Amino acid sequence: MTFLADLPRLWFSPAAPRQAGMSIGRAAEGPDQGGQRPLIKGINRMALVRQLCMRPGLSRADLAASVQLTKSTVGLLVRELIAEGWLQERDCVPTGDIGRRPTPLFIDSTRLVLLGVEIGIDSTLLVATSLLGDVLARLQVPHDADRGAEACIASLAASLSALQLQVEGRARQVLGIGIGLPGGVDEASGFLHFAPNLGWREIPVGALLEAALAGTPLAGVPLFLQNEADVAALGELEFDSGGAADPLLYVSINQGVGAGVIVGDRLLIGSRGFAGEIGHTILQPGGPLCSCGRRGCAEALIGMRAVLAPRGDSTHERRAAPPPSTDDAGAPDSIAAAGRHLGTLLQNLAAAYDPACIVLGGAGVALGPRFVEPALRTLREHCDAANLPMPIVRLSRHGADAVAVGAAALVRYRVTRPLISVTSARTAP
Repeated sequence: MTFLADLPRLWFSPAAPRQAGMSIGRAAEGPDQGGQRPLIKGINRMALVRQLCMRPGLSRADLAASVQLTKSTVGLLVRELIAEGWLQERDCVPTGDIGRRPTPLFIDSTRLVLLGVEIGIDSTLLVATSLLGDVLARLQVPHDADRGAEACIASLAASLSALQLQVEGRARQVLGIGIGLPGGVDEASGFLHFAPNLGWREIPVGALLEAALAGTPLAGVPLFLQNEADVAALGELEFDSGGAADPLLYVSINQGVGAGVIVGDRLLIGSRGFAGEIGHTILQPGGPLCSCGRRGCAEALIGMRAVLAPRGDSTHERRAAPPPSTDDAGAPDSIAAAGRHLGTLLQNLAAAYDPACIVLGGAGVALGPRFVEPALRTLREHCDAANLPMPIVRLSRHGADAVAVGAAALVRYRVTRPLISVTSARTAP
């Protein structure tokens, strides 16, 4: 099993290309400096893949111009990528021009498979997708009653093998496995630091899953782990054929509240892997008690446990709540109030990040207009008061599969960006 800590670490340097589709250039064609040629070749190969993700139908000559490599080098790399299942050629489209028409190239969605997993509170959702994010197979498995980490991961390994069998008969190869987890993750070491809603703390998820997959057809397949909101954000980035907005914020509203942040085509992780933990930003000083011990956190006001808790639930100190009533076209007060708090949270995020787009996902979105519309009205009121344009806000394209599909996107994101490395400021015990 391959973890990011085992992959070559190459930071962006001032001289290194920063665009997603750029290559190292002709460095790979000269003398091998310090044995770096295999790495440089890998970077150039993935530069071609990313170009075709963004601009399908380019010819070899178009690719050579866009990534600044010679036509002969691009021709060699394209032949390899076609043989390995990354790319495919399609018939030329008649144009009426005289002479040989260039052959368009596309991402091959028929041979390489990405496996994505969401380890949720009550169940685990698994999907198999193509390189373009099309869901090929789906499997959902409820957790055992105790939800212990080792039992859950052993069940996950069996479920992954079952999912792999569903696509194996189509001559497909699994490129990698991505895992979305509801807590703080050290991606480089495969450690889950803390998932409060699962009751897991300091769990070596990567090592446990590696051991559980030993001896199966998935042994040795690269494994990538990250927070659930982060992978959902990557799903919006990687599988948006029209080009994702940047900066992009994905706001996940489940029992907890979190965000995935994409800036400059890169996932913002933070020094300890906790970037995006917006559920514990204070929205109402002195407000309801949160699971973290503070009062007035976004999770205590917006999280589904707080929104749907019975009146008088002492978990978030609702004993003094007013009797049930409705507003916002018949929506219960608690849902509409949570929506208004969400609008304030979105205003704070818009002020902090100036995003091109905010994507909403998670169980909260399933509450529909009675939750979302008060949020949008509140956000618009804040923007109008400051005479600022309201940011684009939309729902996740992947619905209930957003985290699992995003975990599959995490595989494509890491594999096709060898220049981007992950570091961890915290060493796993």
